[in-house]
Amino acid sequence: MGYVFLVGAIIAEVIATSFLKLTSGERAVWWAFPIVIVGYIGAFSLLSLTLGRGVPLGTAYGIWAGAGVALVALISWAVFGETLTWAQLAGLALIIAGVALVELGGSHDSTTAAPASLTR
Repeated sequence: MGYVFLVGAIIAEVIATSFLKLTSGERAVWWAFPIVIVGYIGAFSLLSLTLGRGVPLGTAYGIWAGAGVALVALISWAVFGETLTWAQLAGLALIIAGVALVELGGSHDSTTAAPASLTR
């Protein structure tokens, strides 16, 4: 269930960040502000629920941030006509690969004790 909340957190954050573009500049629209505020509150609330369901912080944050960066870059390109170079695409691929490595390399055994330095 934690990963379901994580998907919701990613969607909320991507929506809020995408609408952030509409809150700036001379053509800012008032109705985008509530979408941004509600989106970010929803994103952090769902991220908190994700962590409460046992998804490790590093894993949850890595997936949340990596997916957010990749999706916002693609939306910015498709909706707002912003550039997306081959170097940027390679960077996005590296972000996705890095998040995958963090997930695959993490311990999934919930009985593993925390290091002594973290239990004080």
